[in-house]
Amino acid sequence: MLETTIAAIRPADEAAMAAARELHGRLTKPAGSLGALEDLSVRLAGLAGACPPPLPEPAAVAIFAGDHGVHAQGVSPWPQEVTGQMIGNFLAGGAVVNAFARQAGASVTVVDVGVATPLPTGPIADPAGPEPAGSEPAVLDPAVPRLVVASVRRGTRDFTVTAALTRDEALAALQTGIRIADELIDAGAGILLTGDMGIGNTTPAAALIAAFTGADPLDATGRGTGIDDPTYAHKVAVVRSALARHSPDPADPLGVLAAVGGLEHAALAGLILGAAARRTPVLLDGVIAVSAALAAAAFAPAAVGAMVAGHRSAEPGATVALRHLGLDPLIDLGLRLGEGTGALLALPVVTGAVRVLHEVATFDSAGVAEK
Repeated sequence: MLETTIAAIRPADEAAMAAARELHGRLTKPAGSLGALEDLSVRLAGLAGACPPPLPEPAAVAIFAGDHGVHAQGVSPWPQEVTGQMIGNFLAGGAVVNAFARQAGASVTVVDVGVATPLPTGPIADPAGPEPAGSEPAVLDPAVPRLVVASVRRGTRDFTVTAALTRDEALAALQTGIRIADELIDAGAGILLTGDMGIGNTTPAAALIAAFTGADPLDATGRGTGIDDPTYAHKVAVVRSALARHSPDPADPLGVLAAVGGLEHAALAGLILGAAARRTPVLLDGVIAVSAALAAAAFAPAAVGAMVAGHRSAEPGATVALRHLGLDPLIDLGLRLGEGTGALLALPVVTGAVRVLHEVATFDSAGVAEK
């Protein structure tokens, strides 16, 4: 599945991009007056291979959840049980992501790829093997969050001791993300939004960012949920130690994900690859999403053409990763929640960029004189 998905990812359509630029030049506005929105609409035309590109709707948020063995090293003050408890909150509609999704009319799919504790809503999948993702057809219902149980294992191993995952486990999580992308697009989604949940997951995100970009762990590591100075210094040391132990090779993205990644990071990379193969935009959330995007780009550089950076996370590693990917975030509000919240807030910007090409009159059609 991974190989066929990567093989289906193609570079942007230059003719469609040229047509979008030409159309912008004829719309009733000064040339370039919409700034980054014009560049975004051109990129989306190139992704779709059409001008104008399809409106990015309906929107579907996919929240991948997993736990982390490195939590045992004291990198987060929050108990690991919060991951499973927050899944219950997502499914009850009580989280920030739910409020923003309702505002945007977006559906929410929660995917358990590796939660360590039993979920409040029912038993977790047997860790001996993942359940097939999406045993029932996906329904894009903004009013009813959906749960998919596709657990690869109950949390990763502590990567300060051994590899977080085996290569087979990392591959299984990647393939889960690809399947979820296919399900949501087959159900009609016009854009996918990344979400995540996992106590301690900014630590593997920092390790992934440092591994793929070559950044110093100090520059790639942030304070996550708001840790104090001693805990932050310890967290940086944990990331540095893990990288020294495993020496992950960025030319082997599966190996990097296995060594220092998380199950939700791998699944998000799969979602991004799956969206790119289907020429569907994927709106990235925060630091977890962009660390996964680095892995996706390492598998298939052309996958960057499907990525839209929703916002600039307050986590410093997010800026490092976005710079490496060559992506400019649409908004910068100092967010560091995750869940998909920043991506949802950026969604109207993406929709507006495309709607301009669909609905704004040209000088000729409107009878407006050009300069």
